[in-house]
Amino acid sequence: MTKRLNQVVALEKPLKQRVEKKLAEFYKALQKPDLFEGHEKTYHPKDADGDNLPPDSRVVQQRVDGILEETTELLTELFDISATRDLANCSAKAKVAVDGVMIIDEVPATTLMFLEKQLTEFRIMVAAAPELDPAESWMPDENSGLEKTSPRSTIRTAKVNKPIVLYPHSDKHPAQTQLVTEDRTIGTWEAVRLSGALAPTTKKILLARVEKLIAAVKVAREEANIVTAMDQSIGRQIFSWINGD
Repeated sequence: MTKRLNQVVALEKPLKQRVEKKLAEFYKALQKPDLFEGHEKTYHPKDADGDNLPPDSRVVQQRVDGILEETTELLTELFDISATRDLANCSAKAKVAVDGVMIIDEVPATTLMFLEKQLTEFRIMVAAAPELDPAESWMPDENSGLEKTSPRSTIRTAKVNKPIVLYPHSDKHPAQTQLVTEDRTIGTWEAVRLSGALAPTTKKILLARVEKLIAAVKVAREEANIVTAMDQSIGRQIFSWINGD
């Protein structure tokens, strides 16, 4: 019997979850020896007129052979579908093309899945990248490789005390003065802003190209996953050898 690879992949995930859940239950049970033990007791009085006690019994709740048999069935199904997927993956390939231009050819389906995940994470990084302040005019700085602005000058001031004459000296009273504080220019700052951020237009272009490539990879993955998968049967052989059949 044959299926498409995407059908096999869709079936494998829930099967794997079901098998893992069941095996966890079995393993938990195997760690409780009391579940596998039982007894049947019948009382026989020594004398004919002795007490006649009712029988006592305890039911065996689990059987190892039953657990192993069910485990064999579950794993056989999982082994077979996994082998079917892996064999189909060997021939599941497609090309990645953007706007009719081939970027890469003959890419395996597993690689396409990996690329889709990594490119999606890369897109998140680009989207989070800081942008150059649009209020500034930026230009490349050849020395540092950064972006820079034109120099901008600002003055530096300091508080200085300056005496002022309130009343000049006269024959009747001495001169009266008072200290006042004033701002005096003592220097000039010349500042150039530097930045390692992206220009908004560059960021927009990068995001658009990455998104196009992600979309192309998704299309290629879908094309690769429609390859025919021939059902494989390896589980029986494995457990036949384990059981010595």
